[in-house]
Amino acid sequence: MDSTLLSAEFLQTLLKFLICVVVNFIIVDRLYYQKSHRRDFYFTFMLMTVAIYFLVYCMMGMERGKATMGVGLGLFGIFSIMRYRTDAMPVREMTYLFVIICLSVVHAMEESFFELAVVDVVTIFAIIICEMRLKVQQTKLVQYDRIELIKPEKRQELIADLEDRLGLKIIKVDVGGVDFLKDAAVLRVTYEGDTASEVNGQFQVRKSQWREV
Repeated sequence: MDSTLLSAEFLQTLLKFLICVVVNFIIVDRLYYQKSHRRDFYFTFMLMTVAIYFLVYCMMGMERGKATMGVGLGLFGIFSIMRYRTDAMPVREMTYLFVIICLSVVHAMEESFFELAVVDVVTIFAIIICEMRLKVQQTKLVQYDRIELIKPEKRQELIADLEDRLGLKIIKVDVGGVDFLKDAAVLRVTYEGDTASEVNGQFQVRKSQWREV
């Protein structure tokens, strides 16, 4: 067996990886998933933890404790491609993804376990404070049949009708595409709640088409 596999450096790398996975699991499972219940993002966040950690570790080459310009440029290029080749991600999910990526990079680069512990505790504490003080706002796309209510002057009547039908506390309603032949409109409804976001992918509306009523 190759002795390098049992070297102190490699064992330290595996230990930091284990800590990284545990910390990100706490963030994803106990802080993010408890409110969102999005299994797709749960899957994404945990696999990103593994991929980013070993990606950074390998890109750093033999200089394990030193960040290089090549690592930074490589990560920038990878995430630029990901950003423009994927569907729009809600702000909360994008924030958690950024936190997961940052922690994975820090664990792969940092040598001091004490500093890693401080970073982990501060990050988890900050997320807990934000989650406790901020209400969760979810978004749902709805195909709406009463297009006479999408006029700005009938906003309150529209919200009341949506709240009655959906059983949700509506915060904001944006109007997207309108089909006068079918007497239907696509609405983006923002509401308070701990349930998962349900966005029906069949309603494709460009960002420039949305307007708030």
